[in-house]
Amino acid sequence: MFELRRLRLLHELAQRGTITAVAAALSYSPSTISQQLAQLERDAGVALLVPDGRRVRLTAHGETLAAYGARALDADEEIRSELEELQAGVAPVRVAVLQTAARTIVPTALSLLADRAPRLRVELAEMPPEEGLFELGARGFDLAIAEQYPGLTRPHRSELDRDVLGTDPIRLATADDAGSLSSLRERAWVMEPRGTAAREWALQQCRAAGFEPDVRFELTDLSGHIELIAAGHAVGLLPDLLWAGTAPRVRLHPLPGDPVREIFTAARRSSRNRPGIRVVREALAEAFGARSV
Repeated sequence: MFELRRLRLLHELAQRGTITAVAAALSYSPSTISQQLAQLERDAGVALLVPDGRRVRLTAHGETLAAYGARALDADEEIRSELEELQAGVAPVRVAVLQTAARTIVPTALSLLADRAPRLRVELAEMPPEEGLFELGARGFDLAIAEQYPGLTRPHRSELDRDVLGTDPIRLATADDAGSLSSLRERAWVMEPRGTAAREWALQQCRAAGFEPDVRFELTDLSGHIELIAAGHAVGLLPDLLWAGTAPRVRLHPLPGDPVREIFTAARRSSRNRPGIRVVREALAEAFGARSV
């Protein structure tokens, strides 16, 4: 009989690629991970890992057992969700959240939850949507709040369930009355780091306007974008959700086609019916609908 905790370690290794990454994600030592995987190999009676330079990689048997482990973990979550339906527990809901949602809709949602589910513990970590969705799939979180930019698709992961909260307009932000996007080809730009959907989409907008932007500033924190733009050091593209309940500190101009990004929550299909996750998603949806821009 395979132990579920060891199957999870193999599944994590298949997701994260290295024993060091698994150890960091689960707060174990690498030696503990190696020992548990060695025991799993003895339980299986076949080689699951082989050396690959300084790392290890899964054998065909290892990949098969990792896939089985993912299904076993899903089944475990589904059973726990059904049991919690019968008698509500206080299992925490861990949420990976993008920055604009953390600043705007999350505080309102937490206030709603304080009244509706006072015993429910909600844990939040701010991170880029790409990382949040990965960690959700790897079971580091129970829920993720992420974004989808128009014309820029994300891979569809069958194990994740999406629930759209709504749309969020994106506008050109400057310190002055500079009008069209194409008129800013000589200006310095601030954008999010390479590898993010926000950065790729912003580049596409500039290229569609006929120029390659001079990206002089790369910042994850959008409040830094606001400061640079307001001071006249850069221009950028900012979502309206940043200004929920506050007056914009920069001048905002429409973009061609009036683009909007989609804000959504994602949960694993195996745990989406857990009462705690459902009530958090409901509060987030209500908070998004009640925001004032």
